[in-house]
Amino acid sequence: MKLHITILPGDGVGPEVTGEAVRVLRTVLDLYGYDASFEEHPIGGVAIRQFGVPLPEATVRACMNSQAVLLGAVGGPEFDSLPAGQKPESGLLALRQALGGYANLRPAIAYGAIAECSPVRPEIIKGTDILIVRELLGGIYFGEPRGISDGPVSAAHNTMRYSVPEIERVARVAFYQAQKRHRKVTSVDKANVLETSQLWRQTVARVGGDYPEVKLEHVYVDACAMRLITHPGSFDVIVTENLFGDILSDEVAVISGSLGMLASATIGGKVDLYEPVHGSAPDIAGRGVANPLGAIASAAMLLRHSAGLEQGARDIEDAIREVLDAGHRTADLSPQHSNSGRAGDSQRGRAKRVVSTAEMGALVESAVGDVTDRRRAYHAV
Repeated sequence: MKLHITILPGDGVGPEVTGEAVRVLRTVLDLYGYDASFEEHPIGGVAIRQFGVPLPEATVRACMNSQAVLLGAVGGPEFDSLPAGQKPESGLLALRQALGGYANLRPAIAYGAIAECSPVRPEIIKGTDILIVRELLGGIYFGEPRGISDGPVSAAHNTMRYSVPEIERVARVAFYQAQKRHRKVTSVDKANVLETSQLWRQTVARVGGDYPEVKLEHVYVDACAMRLITHPGSFDVIVTENLFGDILSDEVAVISGSLGMLASATIGGKVDLYEPVHGSAPDIAGRGVANPLGAIASAAMLLRHSAGLEQGARDIEDAIREVLDAGHRTADLSPQHSNSGRAGDSQRGRAKRVVSTAEMGALVESAVGDVTDRRRAYHAV
């Protein structure tokens, strides 16, 4: 199979983590005999410096002509003074609209090896494996009218709007994903206050009738935020609107131990987009300390959703787990960032070693080969 992938390294630590994701991705595609090509283009701050715009037309064309897009991160403090439509983040929003992906998938896994990195007690997060399905092209981020008005008293306004088709299509993604997992969907809204949430709840409930094997529950967003910390293992698939999904998916970083662990996939449009959840982190850019595991896990999602290579995706995910189990850590997962005194690696006698961004990528790449070799050896017996 031929696979053409557009790489958008972006700003800050984006090029560093994306480079390691591409390294692992190339290895897996080679192992499975895929004919893959990669093409790199600018977006965000680097595009502003080169072309004066955050999303050049050439970048859009390249993305539209590929099977998948892998993005690093965008943004930086030097661009904060630019008008809203000219900032790096506006390029990302425009790209999402151009690609048409309306469902953002954000998994959050509690790895036992790094349980002490979470501020939540290990016994609470143990076994947690959540997939948040966030609607990405509607809601208050895109609703019109919006703006800031001048006058005797300055005021600002945004519009939250959803239609039945917008809700229905993302709900079906959530139920489909739940069918392949633990068959439970939690729909998150604020139906006791917002009319958009009332329509959301009605529509999701109706769609749920087409999936009788999947259990559906409705939870208010504030209750969900609390339950994610007190009982995260009670969730399987969470589906929610754009603003709530943005906030909740960052909250679950505490379960994984670091924002650097979180991957995402934006699917449903003409071309799917994959990116780690973390930002550009300009304060640590160029130091080789960024955590590439979120970007590498995003590459695994690319294999699953765009290449149809489920086993290759699992190989990467198993390799990440093995590297963590072996005690390797980037700086964000190191002892000074974790909660000392917790029952964790030290009690199990596992030595920890802090590694650089590139070293972590190399470790995962090597582990992928080991995982694949072991599985093939088992099949040959």
